[in-house]
Amino acid sequence: MRQFLATESGSAGLLLLAAVAALIWSNSPVADSYDSFWGTALSINVGDWSIDHSLRYWIDEALMALFFFVIGMEVRRELAMGELTDRKRVTVAVLGGIGGMLLPAAIFLAINAGSGNEHGWGIVIATDTAFLLGALAIVGPKFPTQLRVFLLTLAIVDDIVAISVIGIFYSESLDPVAIAICVAALALIALFPRIGVWRSAAYFAAGFVAVIAAMESGFHATLAGMIAGLLVAAYPPQPKKIEKAARKARAFRQSPLPEVARSANQSVQQAISPNERFQNVLHPFTSFLIVPLFALANAGVDLRGGVLADALASTLTWGIVAGLVLGKTLGITAGVVTAIKTGVGEMPRGIGKGQTVGGVALSGIGFTISLLIARLAYDDIQTQDHAVVGIFIASILAVLVAWAIFKLAAVFRGEVSAGLPRFLDTPFDPERDHYLGNPDAPFVLVEYGDYECPYCGRATGMIRELRERMGDEMVYVYRHLALVDVHPHAELAAEAAEAANAQGRFWEMHVELYDHQGDLDIEDLIGYAGKLDLDVDRFVEDVQGGRFSKRVQQHAASGDASGAHGTPTFFVNGIRHTGAYDAISLAEELRTQEPATAPD
Repeated sequence: MRQFLATESGSAGLLLLAAVAALIWSNSPVADSYDSFWGTALSINVGDWSIDHSLRYWIDEALMALFFFVIGMEVRRELAMGELTDRKRVTVAVLGGIGGMLLPAAIFLAINAGSGNEHGWGIVIATDTAFLLGALAIVGPKFPTQLRVFLLTLAIVDDIVAISVIGIFYSESLDPVAIAICVAALALIALFPRIGVWRSAAYFAAGFVAVIAAMESGFHATLAGMIAGLLVAAYPPQPKKIEKAARKARAFRQSPLPEVARSANQSVQQAISPNERFQNVLHPFTSFLIVPLFALANAGVDLRGGVLADALASTLTWGIVAGLVLGKTLGITAGVVTAIKTGVGEMPRGIGKGQTVGGVALSGIGFTISLLIARLAYDDIQTQDHAVVGIFIASILAVLVAWAIFKLAAVFRGEVSAGLPRFLDTPFDPERDHYLGNPDAPFVLVEYGDYECPYCGRATGMIRELRERMGDEMVYVYRHLALVDVHPHAELAAEAAEAANAQGRFWEMHVELYDHQGDLDIEDLIGYAGKLDLDVDRFVEDVQGGRFSKRVQQHAASGDASGAHGTPTFFVNGIRHTGAYDAISLAEELRTQEPATAPD
């Protein structure tokens, strides 16, 4: 059960369970207790200052602000070192997102023109990220990793715009003093990395002030939460800080004293960006508690007494259904096609056209944010109920339409997988590859690595342990995958390793480069060549002349064709490994994984 709940389908399952529970509660003999319970007053009093709101308001504003704080951090991380570093993929998602908001809003307004319900147009521009990814895991293609990346990027664009719409169009009268306090707290969060503040307590204190001030300002706290998340710094672990943390950990092993433990713990925390530390703590809390709690508090509709029949006869209900199901599918598809045809954007590799449309159809699940906007857009309970019914119908139809499209794409277009390639494109060749061990060994482990990547540096110890475990049963192969966008010295270092290989000292240079990941300028590389007693003049001529650049690029091309888009990437007996890459896990997989047989 714990393993299932940790998956995206598990998170979506909890959300669905909460929504069903809300419907049962609001249609039970104790239905009156539903609104009365969530309307319970909850206040915070400090001296003469007091803030007093209903329990539902605290959930919709304060707790959902924490949820959108996590969403904002995810966006910041993806922009800094994730999928959003590829600007063409960002562009295709942005154009798709724009189309997926303009057309649904236009359809909604066209259906509801003159009805008095036009103010709810924001309901149909949103996509529920948690529900979307959970539904994809259930009805989507096998290995949906690339499609998931695209849909997540698309949902991020939706979230940013939807929360901005809430803050701008659904805000009440504004309090300039509270706004100033909120802005000051957000500015402080942005300033923390520059003044060396890394402790969690400081970030959360500033975030708490920003959210409470936003609640009192008239702007919605969800917007403050999103902005705060965007301001939390994200960056790859720095080798020097990692080494410092390792030294502190060794010191604790030698002297297990409280003050040494505290110092080691602080060093480990400082080695990881605040963004990743906070996400690791908050993501389970927001996904498995806050969002289901929001659904429980907002999804209840008393369908008795003709409410359902009235909703099914309402233009509001069908405007929401048409906007989310039809508008999202057509609007996003049009935006994606425009981006690709004009050459300004591109889809992630491995996604078929039918799978794209199927994934886009899932964007019609607007559940969480749509419910939030519905509560904000309409004061009348009956109108809110009609909107909630429309959101439920649209979410169900979106999943069914997507499921049908995925099935048709699999049958008629052969689109059964939407992941990166899984098989090693270029098999191990003892004549060309760099390897350690018996070339005729039954088990082959291939690594695509980057000399400036801290994760690759840490993997070297694991490789030594694994070779000791496997002995002559395994051959280890190293190939270059220099991530030049984030590691500017990696390609030069790879060429230096090849230049050393020309003089028979590849593995010696390999060790030097990983031992000095923070010092990979040309002067450093020349120093390592001298230390290894290479012909330095020949080494310099080979490196500066780019003699081995083509070989390094060939390695990168084979890695890309094999589905290696990050480092380190391991291939176990020709099949790309996913998950943990510790020695025990890889040794077990090596012994159980049959040699790869790529599909025709």
